[in-house]
Amino acid sequence: MYLKAWIGVEREKITVTDLLDMKKEGKKIVAISLYDYPTACFADKAGVDVILVGDGSVGMTALGYSSTVPVTMDEMITFCKAVVRGVKRSLILADMPFMSYQTVEEALRNAGRFMKETGVDAVKLEGGKEMSDRLKAISEAGIPVVGHIGLTPQTASLAGGYKVQGKTAQSGRRIIEDSAVLQDSGASAIVLEFTTAEVARLVSRRLKIPTIGWGSGPHCDGVGLNISDILGFSLGLVPRFAKQYANLHDTAVTALASYRLDVQEGRFPEEVHSTHMDKAEYENLLRETA
Repeated sequence: MYLKAWIGVEREKITVTDLLDMKKEGKKIVAISLYDYPTACFADKAGVDVILVGDGSVGMTALGYSSTVPVTMDEMITFCKAVVRGVKRSLILADMPFMSYQTVEEALRNAGRFMKETGVDAVKLEGGKEMSDRLKAISEAGIPVVGHIGLTPQTASLAGGYKVQGKTAQSGRRIIEDSAVLQDSGASAIVLEFTTAEVARLVSRRLKIPTIGWGSGPHCDGVGLNISDILGFSLGLVPRFAKQYANLHDTAVTALASYRLDVQEGRFPEEVHSTHMDKAEYENLLRETA
């Protein structure tokens, strides 16, 4: 029912300016993190506004790493290319992986690689005011860039693991200050990950640019989730802030087990699944190979 309003209808490509307009108009921004061509097609057809090719989705969901840290630029570029090929409307945001933007020069070079080699619409980097020089340089080079504060998975070990941020006044003040610096440095939007709802609301109200919350309550300008959590095929830890809309894990395992049994017990392939030679050609083949 929901897809009928979207499938077959040509819609204009979403830009960072559109996200700003959505904030002004009070329209919620819908975001999903994913990493491949098929799911990108599905999300685009469903009317998702922002697709994040996240290093967490690529590293931990697609490649089976235990964290986001091992993900490389080359891996991110491969997955971004796949997503771009599946999208007509959604804005595509590429995550800059760990150690790809430690200096201004590296940040510019790698942000440029994303834009030139993949065709994404914007890049995202983690960190607060300490990243303002890199974010400003990328923005001034004409590349739309999104900030990411709150829980920052690439450096989560320094903060004691994957813990909610902004639980104290001091922590909340730091997030608010960081958000203002990133906006002033040229950020087109800011991702707030696993931040208390109160802090997310304060940040969203004070900024002119949109906020997209990943596990940060209902008050951000947009909401994002990982597609594996939405569709229920996560193989690892499912965050408590996620909502599951399907159970593809059980569906897939059941289907594959049924396939295995059909093969083992001779029920597949059936006659309808077979292709036959012309009878005369088959007889010629028998004579020639006798």
